[in-house]
Amino acid sequence: MKIFPTPITGACVVESPLIQDGRGSFYRAFCTDELAPLLEGRAIQQINISYTETPGTIRGLHFQTTPCNEMKFIRCLQGHIWDVVLDLREESQTFLQWHAEELSPWNAKMMIVPEGCAHGFQVLGTKGSELLYLHTAPYNSKHEAGVRYDDPAFGIPWPLALTSISPRDMAFPLLGD
Repeated sequence: MKIFPTPITGACVVESPLIQDGRGSFYRAFCTDELAPLLEGRAIQQINISYTETPGTIRGLHFQTTPCNEMKFIRCLQGHIWDVVLDLREESQTFLQWHAEELSPWNAKMMIVPEGCAHGFQVLGTKGSELLYLHTAPYNSKHEAGVRYDDPAFGIPWPLALTSISPRDMAFPLLGD
């Protein structure tokens, strides 16, 4: 596994060597030993899988508030997504900046979203994308939060026209609110 920092403080992209032959492919999805410098003693507490059918659909931008802050490790198992991390840490040098990566099973990349950052994605390509999320804190409904995908304060240029978003995600406040 190779760990590459992104322009967002603490956010990284992990590239796993993809081994392919006539049978198919293999890559290591997660390794505590190799990711120990990023985990800094944290452990994976919850693993989730999401499936999103329609290209252009956006999920996010989601995060959990203190004391339930979480680090997320995201991989795309099926399909193709544009994955976004947004820095919401006021003390950070990269506050309100974002970074995006294309994730797919073919590039074997994993986005690491640090505590205090929001995460969202848009489905690209053909229909259907399945994501695997590893979290360092369990879900807590009292501490779930989000910001709007189209907030002008962030200026995220989503690659496709929006086709679907949940009412909850659409109701998140703009930063100025």
